Amino acid sequence: MKLTLKIWRQKDASSSGKMVEYPINGIEGDMSFLEMLDVLNEELINKGDEPVEFDHDCREGICGTCSMQINGEPHGPDRLITTCQLHMRKFNDGDTIVIEPFRAKAFPVIKDLIVDRTAFERIQQAGGYISVNTSGNTVDANAIPINKHAADEAMDAAACIGCGACVAACKNASAMLFTAAKVSQFALLPQGRVEAVDRVQNMVRQMDLEGFGNCTNTGACEVECPKGISLENIARLNREYLSASVKG
Repeated sequence: MKLTLKIWRQKDASSSGKMVEYPINGIEGDMSFLEMLDVLNEELINKGDEPVEFDHDCREGICGTCSMQINGEPHGPDRLITTCQLHMRKFNDGDTIVIEPFRAKAFPVIKDLIVDRTAFERIQQAGGYISVNTSGNTVDANAIPINKHAADEAMDAAACIGCGACVAACKNASAMLFTAAKVSQFALLPQGRVEAVDRVQNMVRQMDLEGFGNCTNTGACEVECPKGISLENIARLNREYLSASVKG
């Protein structure tokens, strides 16, 4: 397969970036998107050029660090997968592929296709935890009965890997789906109700401080989410926030 890659190159956060075109040959359909970039980088290194910087870790769709914008879509044209799970058979011989970093004020570019997503970590640190003492004080998992429907919904929310696709897909660069998932996974369980009021208020406050935009319910976040996190979580976040505001 012969392709033309148009890739965003940017030295660092303070430098101006630009699109650079790279022709590439010999790409097999069974290659992953990251393996294709590995081939390109090997060619660049052999020519004495600087390789394209991109983030990755597990390459198994678990960590979410491989996030990038491919032809205008977070993680590319396939659904319910991360970039590392995208295969080149989704493209055709002779295609031009535009590859960019996620674009959001709260996700500043570090270099090339790598962005700083520590804003998500700060939102999580603001309230995404419980203070139940489990150290040396273990309790049987079934000691507190939990409705299966609630447990399943909590697990679905906990599937969020914090990749940032929801932010990249949103016209407002909103982090509501991410924050809602992190609130929901605790709000649905009795262990999370103790700090529910402080949690939702603190996490929403931190989300706003990070500079993310407002949610206008267009639904692009759910469509592009590699884990299929539902918009129902945003509705739950809104209910939790309203309840906390009244109680506060």
